[in-house]
Amino acid sequence: MNAPELYHLVLVACGAIAALCALACTYRVVVGPTVPDRAVALDTISTCVVGIVVVHALEADRSFFVLVAVMLAIVGFVTTVVAAKYLTEGAIIE
Repeated sequence: MNAPELYHLVLVACGAIAALCALACTYRVVVGPTVPDRAVALDTISTCVVGIVVVHALEADRSFFVLVAVMLAIVGFVTTVVAAKYLTEGAIIE
């Protein structure tokens, strides 16, 4: 096995692991016993999606997908902050 084949195999494995993580977190979103559990699972799903996009950027050798991953990470962060504020205070805008 040469280096490019190993590189491709590692990227496929990383993408599969991230997809399985997102799938497991989807179960937690649906069945989660509390709302904070669901919020954490959604945050983890967004992180897994960012990882999948970065793996795709490496595999396709396109830097555009890295920008997409950064934008997804920013949206995920803002969503997590808003959800945490809503869960702790009960209102987003006072």
